[in-house]
Amino acid sequence: MAAKAAPADETAQTPHWTSDAAHDVSPRISTLAHADVPKTRAEGEQEERAEEVEDVPGNGFSGDPAVQADAPPATIGATRANFEGLSNQDNFNFYGGRVNPPDTIGDVGRSQYVEMTNLMIGIFSKSTGQRLTDPIPIGAVWDGFPIDDCTDPSGDPVVMYDQLANRWILTQFTTRGLDDPTLPFYNCVAVSTTSDATGSYYRYAFTTGFNFPDYPKYGVWRDTYTLTTREFGPTVEYGIGVYGLEKNKMVNGDPARAVSYFIDGNNPALLPLVGDGLLPADIDGTKKPANDAAIPLVGTQDDDWEYGATSDAVNIWNFKVKWNKKAASSLNLAAQLPVQEFDTNFPCQGPDNDSRDCLPQPGITDRNQFLDSLASRQRPTWRLAYRNFGGFESLVTNQTVESSPGVAGARWYEIRRTNGVYSLRQQGTFAPDDGINRWMGSIAQDKLGNMALGYSVVNGTNVFPGIRYTGRAAGDTLGDMTLGEGTVINGSGVQTTLNSRWGDYTSMNVDPVDDCTMWYANEYYTAAGQASSTAGWQTRIASFRLPGC
Repeated sequence: MAAKAAPADETAQTPHWTSDAAHDVSPRISTLAHADVPKTRAEGEQEERAEEVEDVPGNGFSGDPAVQADAPPATIGATRANFEGLSNQDNFNFYGGRVNPPDTIGDVGRSQYVEMTNLMIGIFSKSTGQRLTDPIPIGAVWDGFPIDDCTDPSGDPVVMYDQLANRWILTQFTTRGLDDPTLPFYNCVAVSTTSDATGSYYRYAFTTGFNFPDYPKYGVWRDTYTLTTREFGPTVEYGIGVYGLEKNKMVNGDPARAVSYFIDGNNPALLPLVGDGLLPADIDGTKKPANDAAIPLVGTQDDDWEYGATSDAVNIWNFKVKWNKKAASSLNLAAQLPVQEFDTNFPCQGPDNDSRDCLPQPGITDRNQFLDSLASRQRPTWRLAYRNFGGFESLVTNQTVESSPGVAGARWYEIRRTNGVYSLRQQGTFAPDDGINRWMGSIAQDKLGNMALGYSVVNGTNVFPGIRYTGRAAGDTLGDMTLGEGTVINGSGVQTTLNSRWGDYTSMNVDPVDDCTMWYANEYYTAAGQASSTAGWQTRIASFRLPGC
């Protein structure tokens, strides 16, 4: 049975129209690698911001009927490119300190790959893996910008390549308002002036008022850059922010409008419908959605969590924006799709009552050093990858769940929209019965509808934090990843920080040149990184193709 949805008059939201707080054009970003920008927020480990996780009593493991427990032979393609991305050493080199977690994210263009982490940017040759510039501190992108807050190393970055416009988008939020309640918050967005990621950028800041815009996630649509946030106000306010940014103005450096909504999480009828966040659709491929097609926003709900859901489901909101002189916008709940039972209330309680202490690592006996499973977040993880296949539109995303008692698996979904109607095409939890935790995934489809899912792996005996991937062909048995498992890199060290924070997201993206090659970025550890007083986590960037594409 579907969870009780809020009445229609409660899910229909009211738009708020604004203009950018500031905009300008930057110098070439390649000249900013050594810019004089603030460095103070990177001292020591990065603190968790406004997102404390409490231990919520659950009903115990209730099973997962979508689990794929078998591990088919590995017929998935081996990696083609496979090179080092950014690392915590880059943070130490610039800031004199390390941060945790990295929040690894990247995207691929026609000749370049751009990666962002907390708190740096790396631009690489896609063909050789060589760095095209020195690592760039995130705040340097906005060096000299009228909103000085954007120059801070605040983090939670997102990078996207808009292949429809042939532009790069670099983003972060601001954090000065956390220390000074008289200051507003901003989302800082930079759009490249050309297809060259090392060139100049049109820079923008859009205010969220006095709501802190945690966990910003973006999507590329026809004429809108969509942004969702998990917002906290100065007192008890909590909710999900939804923003549309005027893309056609931003790619030309012109003044740009924004339309925004705040879905009130303190409304008990709305809270299960948004949970800890909604993901905006992000277009893959060259076939655009229809002119008047709504932008899908997707969230998930778990009936074993504290937000009041009475069943497990995928919730889909429709977001529409028209950017003409008589601008108009709407946001409302479009569908609630029941899914197979899943549990996100993972048994993760360490000695200090921190329910992030979840996943064991080889040789680690201090429960405070177990890794965050991310399961306790009621939201799918980056991305919500969209494709228009002509007769239907397809959306894929994933989240971490408890696949068997104490073991993390990757639950993934394919949602279809046909003539405006949403349906759940398939779902599965990739969790071969080998005791290895698979979590923090990201999924995408190539032009044939083949899917690739990348994720982190670890166990408590002999699997150090590393990076793997799996996949399926479009015509394979529904709900199964049929191509076995490939390895980007095996870890050889462990994370020893006490905050348990593994990254919040990774990134699976499709090469715009052939619309086949998959590119994946994630974090891992080496023994040298573990032992070093200045290093720590590393990231890896790899590409592969699925059979037949």
